Amino acid sequence: MPTVGRLRYLESVPRGTGRARGTLVLLHAFPLNARMWEPQLALADHGWRVLAPQFRGCDGDNADPPAVSVDDYTGDVIDLLDALHVEDAVIGGLSMGGYTALAIFRHAPRYVRGLILADTRSQADTLEAAEGRARMLKLVAERGPSAIADEMIPKLLGESTRARRPEIVERVRSLVLANSPQSIAGAVRVLMTRPDSTPLLAQIHCPTIILVGDEDTMTPRALAEEMHGRIAGSELAVVTGAGHLSSLEQPAAFNDALARFLTHRV
Repeated sequence: MPTVGRLRYLESVPRGTGRARGTLVLLHAFPLNARMWEPQLALADHGWRVLAPQFRGCDGDNADPPAVSVDDYTGDVIDLLDALHVEDAVIGGLSMGGYTALAIFRHAPRYVRGLILADTRSQADTLEAAEGRARMLKLVAERGPSAIADEMIPKLLGESTRARRPEIVERVRSLVLANSPQSIAGAVRVLMTRPDSTPLLAQIHCPTIILVGDEDTMTPRALAEEMHGRIAGSELAVVTGAGHLSSLEQPAAFNDALARFLTHRV
């Protein structure tokens, strides 16, 4: 992966000599890394430059200092855009990546040409969720990334994927295991301290698509519908046969929804 500042990133550009229609930035979920977006690099075929940054500390990257808040991730992404001379982009994220996409809009809306919010939520952690994060910090400290994979995979993947797609289960496991205990713990702390973005939703007036797997139990369809109702003019796409990682579980359907959005709305 190329590196700029604190971030490594994947990149795919349109073939031929034509100018790209714009830049699409895809921000990854916890506890994975940028490689979860490899199926979406094909969106370059629709004329877009696709960037998938890897948050600091992920996949063996021992960036110093570690992130302590979602604003650290936000600043890193903005620094990357500036370094690559990207003036604006369609910013998308799944789960933790969605939290970061909303934070980018909060701090620097001029960079945001459009928003993609996939299998995510606007609310901060509840007290119960924060207690679960604390247990996860203890788990990763005592038993490492393999225990996190065992804990998270049943939540990340839908029932259909777990029953019929063993290759996806193993792919997700490998992405989790690529992270160090320190990077997982750092991301957990970022998740625990993120602010409530619900008041921000009414301020979003750029083209926005909200995607959700119909088997997502972590950020279920009801939360996606709530965001859809609060973001004027937004589009809602339900990905059939997918859980929380809809872009990995059903990449063709996910990409089709994004391609339509990018072609007709942005």
